Amino acid sequence: MVEHQLRSRGIRDERVLEAMSRVPRHRFVPEALQDYAYEDGPLGIGEGQTISQPYMVALMTECLDPQPQDHVLEIGTGSGYQTAVLAELVREVHSVERLAELADRASFLLSGLGYRNVWLQVGDGTLGVPERAPFQGILVTAGAPEVPAALLDQLAVDGRLVIPIGSPYHQTLYKVVREAAGHRREAVTGCVFVPLIGVQGWEG
Repeated sequence: MVEHQLRSRGIRDERVLEAMSRVPRHRFVPEALQDYAYEDGPLGIGEGQTISQPYMVALMTECLDPQPQDHVLEIGTGSGYQTAVLAELVREVHSVERLAELADRASFLLSGLGYRNVWLQVGDGTLGVPERAPFQGILVTAGAPEVPAALLDQLAVDGRLVIPIGSPYHQTLYKVVREAAGHRREAVTGCVFVPLIGVQGWEG
């Protein structure tokens, strides 16, 4: 997977590639789909949600530019796979999932795999976790109509926010960097994610 789907398609950050090689992706998909866990595509995980294709996970992680001492926020825990990749790379990960069943499943799995630098909570991810801000990185794994203002407010100066923005059916992945004078936005690629549901996202 790492060589054929990631490195060959332009993922260059060796720390990201190593993290992707360490996290057992098959543990994060339903048992009936484990034979397909390392193929180049998303997979259903129940509750109308998906685990992103490996390339998209790697690309978003590389765009986030996670550093070992970073304090990172993830919006949309889902299966917990992206959470685990981040946990391999940063000091601590706070992750918000709106569906309690998915959050419970991910929490059990991440704990069983030995991740001790992850904090999960159930709630409206569009509002972030203000009591834990600021974050050096924020990664959103669902498509939003626009960047939630709450997340911009919780981003540290020089912090990076990676988020899909667009319609519920197609988005553009953006990297947003908070600078002293404002925010700089860079389009990365087209993508399709499930909708970001919440007060500052799409209505549920």
